[in-house]
Parts: sequence; C-alpha cells; structure tokens
Amino acid sequence: MTDGNSETKSSNQMWGGRFASGPDAIMEEINASIGFDKKLYAQDIRGSIAHATMLAHQGIISTEDKDKIVHGLNTILSEIESGAFEFSRRLEDIHMNIEARLATLIGPAAGRLHTARSRNDQVALDFRLWVKEELQRTEKALTALIAAFLDRAEEHADTVMPGFTHLQTAQPVTFGHHCMAYVEMFGRDRSRVRHAIEHMDESPIGAAALAGTGFPIDRHMTAKALGFAGPTRNSIDTVSDRDFALEFLSMASITATHLSRLAEEIVIWSTPQFGFIRLSDAFSTGSSIMPQKKNPDAAELVRAKTGRINGSLVALLTVMKGLPLAYSKDMQEDKEQVFDAAESLELAIAAMTGMVRDVTIRTDRMKAAAGSGYSTATDLADWLVREAGLPFRDAHHVTGRAVALAEQKSCDLADLSLADLQSIHADITDKVFDVLTVEASVASRTSFGGTAPNEVRKQIAWWRARN
Repeated sequence: MTDGNSETKSSNQMWGGRFASGPDAIMEEINASIGFDKKLYAQDIRGSIAHATMLAHQGIISTEDKDKIVHGLNTILSEIESGAFEFSRRLEDIHMNIEARLATLIGPAAGRLHTARSRNDQVALDFRLWVKEELQRTEKALTALIAAFLDRAEEHADTVMPGFTHLQTAQPVTFGHHCMAYVEMFGRDRSRVRHAIEHMDESPIGAAALAGTGFPIDRHMTAKALGFAGPTRNSIDTVSDRDFALEFLSMASITATHLSRLAEEIVIWSTPQFGFIRLSDAFSTGSSIMPQKKNPDAAELVRAKTGRINGSLVALLTVMKGLPLAYSKDMQEDKEQVFDAAESLELAIAAMTGMVRDVTIRTDRMKAAAGSGYSTATDLADWLVREAGLPFRDAHHVTGRAVALAEQKSCDLADLSLADLQSIHADITDKVFDVLTVEASVASRTSFGGTAPNEVRKQIAWWRARN
C-alpha cells in the first residue's frame, strides 16, 4: 500500500524531474511559445492598434473603447521596452500576455479588441510584419556590403592577380574584377530580398480563424495602416501560408552560401602560402600556444553560420510539407527558425562588410602569383589564332608544347627566347611578347564584363548608379 505522496513521487519520476506536475506541466512546456514569440511584441501591438482603429471606424466598437484600447496598448509597449512587463508562460504566447495585461489596465473594453479576428490571423500578421521589417534591414545591410566591394574594386581596378578554376591558376584577372564578382552575387541576393518583400506585402488581418468574419470590417483600411500593398485574397490560404518565412529562409541560405564562399577565400588568401591579404586585428585572433599565428576566426565563423541558416530552411520546409489546410499548431515551430537565421545572417553580413573594408591587399604577392602556372598560355593561343591564322585547336596544341618547353627550362612563357618559340612554330614573331605579360593579358580582355581595367571601371560606375 502506498500513500498519496508516494504515488505523486512515483508519477513525477515517470514523467521526469523537470516536469514537477506531471502531464499538465509537459503540455505547458510544449505548448508555450512566449519564450520566443515575445520578440513579436511591437508588431502585435501595432497590429492591434490598427485593428481597433478600423473597428471603431466601421462602428463595430465605440470610439471611447477604441481610445482606451489604444492608450492601454501604448502603455504596454512602454512597459515592455522599459523591462517592467512580466511575461507569463501560463498565458502561452505574446497575444494572450498582452491581452491579459490590457484587461488589467482598461477593464472590459479590452475584451472588444478581439472582435472579428482570431489568433490565427493575428499571429500571421505579427510574423509577416516582423519578417518584412527584417527583410528591409537585410536590404540595407547588403547595400552596405556592396558599397564596400565597390570601393575596393575601384581602388584595385588595375591590380593583377591570378584567376582560378578548380583552385588552379587559370588566367590573370584584376582584383577589382574579382571584387565585382561578389558585387554581382550580393546584388542578386538583394534582388531576392526585394522580390520577397513584394511577394509577402499583403495583410492577413481579417481572415479570422480561416473563413473570414461576418462583421463589416474594412481589410483595405488595416492593410494601408500597416504599410501593406493590400489584404490577402483567400482566408484559408492566409492563415495557413508561411511562404513568406520560407522565402526569407531561402534568400538567407543563398546569401549565406555567398558569404561562405567569400569567407573561404579570405581564409585561404590569408595563409602564408598565399599571402594575398592581411586581416586586421579587429577580425582575427591569436593562438593560445603559437604566438606567430593570426587566425581568421571571423571568416571561419561566417562560413560556419551557413550551416545553421541552411538547417533552419530545411527544418521549416519539413514542418510545412505535410500540413493540411488551414492552420495547424505545427506552425508554432516557424518562428525560432526564422529568428535564429535572421540573427545569424545579420551578424555574418556585418562581419563580412567590416572585413572587406579593413583588409589589407598585398598587391605584390598577387602580382607575383598572377604570372605563375603559365597563366598567359591562353593569350599565346589567342595570338596564334589572330596573328598566325591557326585554328584554335592547333594553336592550343602549339601552346601546350610551349608550356612543356618552359617547364623543361624552369621559366615562364615570357622568358622563353624567340628562337625557342620558333622551334615550336615558325610563324611566331617577337610581337608575341606583347601579350605574354599579365598586364597585357588583363588589358586585352575588353569584352563586356571582362577583366580589362576600363571594363571593370564601367561596371563599377553602373553599380554605383544603382546602389
């Protein structure tokens, strides 16, 4: 025989020490979202003020009640921002926490605020507003990163460096041209941000639980008040849609991938073996045991953040893939993924912008490496096509023999004698040496979007006019 205390103790052990009250405590733990959705407080209050204003305008609630509600909500906003507001897990989420406090402040009038809306369209509104604001912050951050690259590109439009494929020296390019490659990447990312804002620029409030409402609300009024282009057009889709969150995470993942590629180059280029760049102390650390080391920790952490952001995208795709219309509680798992990815992306862009602006470019090391690996071989082949009239495949073969001879003599192509080159093909003249330097190579790449310094400057001017 056991007494009541023993039974309670046994039950608690079964459920686990963390859940002191058994199944009810577990339900509270899994159901509550206030631990993370309190981040939506400003959007929730803003949406409620717009909703109450519309209700009064439509004669659904009195102007007196509306004024009490708006005053109470602004008071709560001040309390939260000052740190005086006490959030309660018992009240589950940000909506109920604010509503309960509003009732304490203004009494029965608070109960009229929820007329013609549901927590389903309320959370959809709060989350959309937050994501839209985050996208706008991301757009500004990417614009700053693009500006940093434009400055470095202009500074180094003439700086020669090796261009790589397969991480092998391919052809000489300019560092300015290389910088502009990242301008194009992050420019596409910014376009995706702008498209995401356009795609989600509709107000969900007024869709209610899933079927709309019988009250004579004006959804266009609330949409305008909240800065949306208009209201959503289907109430079922409205409360079940999280495409805006998925699109944010998709954009974030692609952007993070670009940041990671840049971070990888920074890590490689800062090694003594490359020595193309020298990181500032602000974005690197020393070793705890090896005093000579300067570690590119900021770049490595930017590279690592990509895994977190990609994981958030996969997590939310997996949450959404099996949900029937309309709203399901599974959707509560959307916010933590977006909040975490947004924080990681903001930090990564800011860190990379700082590194790009602060890094020292070692132009001497870049130039020395630009001519290694017979990087002007393609220029020799092109010269044979233009000046000697060879088909390109024949010119390619002749150039291959010239590279083999240079390897045999342990010299660069430009160091071969005219006699050496004529022993491979008699039509080669001394004019060939005009194209075998790295400076001549990059200057010759004048096609639109090419690495010739003048072309690089044209692209910089085009981007500056649009950034």
